[in-house]
Amino acid sequence: MNYPNEWTQKEFLENKKRFEKEGKKVVLVDTVLSPIEKADTVTYNPYELKEYPEGTIFVFYCNTGRTSLKRLQEYKENFGKHHCISLKGGRGSWRKSMQLLDDDTK
Repeated sequence: MNYPNEWTQKEFLENKKRFEKEGKKVVLVDTVLSPIEKADTVTYNPYELKEYPEGTIFVFYCNTGRTSLKRLQEYKENFGKHHCISLKGGRGSWRKSMQLLDDDTK
């Protein structure tokens, strides 16, 4: 599967749910030492990130999304066995009250 360079918060939440049902881990990675409130994040540490299982999806964020997008190629080179994506708009566009509603209308 080809992964895009960026995900919005909504795409992140939707894809996290979908991929984790398939057994893939999706990790929100803080590159600015400023965790997002009400979000499960890990601090950028290359040594620890390389310990995640092959195929893990890392979603990197900074304050605005520009720097993490600029550095995306570097992340992809450093974590070749993982998938790397930038969070569009960074932590500045994150809405802590946004959540997905279950679509179980069967």
